[in-house]
Amino acid sequence: MTERPTPTEVRKARKAELVAWCGAFGLDAEGKVDELRERLLTYLETPAAEEAPAAEAKPEAEEAPAEEAEPEEEAEEKKKKKKGEAPEQEGFTPKAKPKLDAATRELLRVRAVIASRRPEFHRQEWFRHARLGDAWRKPQGMQSKLRRHLGYRINVVSVGYRGPKGARGLHPSGFREIMVHTLRELDAVNPDVEAVRIAGSVGGRKRAVIEAAADEKGIRVLNRRGEA
Repeated sequence: MTERPTPTEVRKARKAELVAWCGAFGLDAEGKVDELRERLLTYLETPAAEEAPAAEAKPEAEEAPAEEAEPEEEAEEKKKKKKGEAPEQEGFTPKAKPKLDAATRELLRVRAVIASRRPEFHRQEWFRHARLGDAWRKPQGMQSKLRRHLGYRINVVSVGYRGPKGARGLHPSGFREIMVHTLRELDAVNPDVEAVRIAGSVGGRKRAVIEAAADEKGIRVLNRRGEA
């Protein structure tokens, strides 16, 4: 039981002490310092004998009804949420991954690093004539400062900006891309390291047949219909 402070102690106390006393004596602990102090002084004016008797012990809370057993799937989803993992979506199929050796994985990593620091290349006079566009063109003029690689001009495409030779032409996922036009061309595809890209000239009905056959053989389709 907290001892009752004297009025002098209440007037000298800080807010933290006032809040603690209010909580111990069952008073409202919200408000400014002056309000807390006045509330405590009013409480201290009443003698200890006249204070309300101690509250009777609360009856034991009724036993809560036993919760119904959750299905195993819901329990697993809750565990994943606690761990920060995304719950599995219904009908979601993860995309196939290539089976690469350590050397190829390292080349892909190096290629990503080089690409991250590669500067942008602009066509000569792209800022002067809007009709030229921004697509890169090799400067050809005899008096061109850009062709002569003068230092105050923009960066020029050159061999030093290329990535590792072993990773050139690979899809960002690591697959080698194979262009297919017919269903028969899928027979020559190795699903471990190669993925197919269906030609744009293939119609919708034939494309659906090729995609279904690729799924049966475990071949990844890079431009599957309906994907961005």
